[in-house]
Amino acid sequence: MQLKPLQDRVVAIKEEPMETTKSGILLGTAKEAPAYAVVESIGPDVKTVKKGDKIIYKNYSTTDVKLDDKDYIIVKEEDVLATL
Repeated sequence: MQLKPLQDRVVAIKEEPMETTKSGILLGTAKEAPAYAVVESIGPDVKTVKKGDKIIYKNYSTTDVKLDDKDYIIVKEEDVLATL
């Protein structure tokens, strides 16, 4: 099943928190969830992001959805802060 966003909404898959750093240091269990995700689909009114973009978004402005064991977010385009 695929989520189809309406208007200016963006559906993205949340990135998993890193387990180790680039230098190989193991991170503990008290890690903060990252505020970035990969765009899965966009609504018809979205102008600045496209499918496949990695985005940084406002943490408290999303709707979290779990579907087929994947964690998705739905966010308004205006709450997307940057692309990577």
